[in-house]
Amino acid sequence: MENLPNCPKCNSAYTYEDGNLLICPECAYEWTMETEHTNDETIVVKDANGNILNDGDSVTVIKDLKVKGTSLVVKIGTKVKSIRLVEGDHDIDCKIEGFGAMKLKSEFVKKA
Repeated sequence: MENLPNCPKCNSAYTYEDGNLLICPECAYEWTMETEHTNDETIVVKDANGNILNDGDSVTVIKDLKVKGTSLVVKIGTKVKSIRLVEGDHDIDCKIEGFGAMKLKSEFVKKA
């Protein structure tokens, strides 16, 4: 059995190979050996208008968004300050006043 690298996302030692991919069973992160060696950690996220977003930017919601599990709605025009970019389907992590911490999709915001 060969020595496989730890997961670059959660540092789990329980990684395994599936074809040319390495997979972490704890956080479901998938990567190749080539990305393991480059490890540049750059995430490019664009808003609805195609502007590149960065950590700490302020954005404005461009569509009414229902909050899952509640009857609350984040209204169009709501300004969100100090965003943090993360990997995944919902690629913006933020706090919205009156709602608390939540994740947003970049396609529903524009750079303020």
